Amino acid sequence: MIKKLFLTATFILITTAAFAQHSDMALVKSGKYLPLYGDIDAYVEVSDFYIDTIAVTKAKYLEFLRENPQWRKSNVKGIFADDSYLSSWPENLDYGDGHPDEPVTNISWFAAKEYCKYQGKRLPTLDEWEYAAMADEKTRDAREKVSYNQYILSWYERPKRGNEIVGSTFKNVWGIYDLHGLIWEWTQDFNSVMIASESRSGGNDTNLFCSAAAVGATDLMNYAAFIRYAYRSSIKGNNTGNNLGFRCAKDGN
Repeated sequence: MIKKLFLTATFILITTAAFAQHSDMALVKSGKYLPLYGDIDAYVEVSDFYIDTIAVTKAKYLEFLRENPQWRKSNVKGIFADDSYLSSWPENLDYGDGHPDEPVTNISWFAAKEYCKYQGKRLPTLDEWEYAAMADEKTRDAREKVSYNQYILSWYERPKRGNEIVGSTFKNVWGIYDLHGLIWEWTQDFNSVMIASESRSGGNDTNLFCSAAAVGATDLMNYAAFIRYAYRSSIKGNNTGNNLGFRCAKDGN
């Protein structure tokens, strides 16, 4: 009886710990989707993965900087972040008058990657991000809805407004907020968006930073996706932007 109670208690502790580990993340179930670029029937398989329900905030990034002084704005090396890195922060450990729950921006890919690693996570792949982001509140793939694409385009067209906190936009069917309508977000393989479908797993990178490959698109009417892909292909790992942040992901197994 005692042994049974011990095993039950252990199971509860393990289960509780596992839940706590992913309580701020949403589980996105496996499936396949048709990327913007590639053959018309070249679907990509996406395995189960976890992704943060909200983007990394200023408060969370401040915690990271306290423990990792090499990523403070006065210490970071130019090869890892350009001069605009955390440019709105008055001091190394002061994000200024902004709200702690605003998404942190002016973050380089290298810094975002290191933050996720520090958290025991990683950046989402491009395919994971696009797969999760094609969902609206009720549908896993809402890309054929005119209203859905118009919502995204309307956000791209308006100027950035300050003091918008995470969770400001709709929660999609997976339980994820702000994939559209708040900030741009880094992906792990952001600079591989223009490679051919047969080389998505590696190899030929002739068009790695070329945004002129619209002729290879599977959906010539998906203007919102064109904007995302063109933006990704125009930046490098040490670049930052006042509307560019990130969230983390994790394998589903």
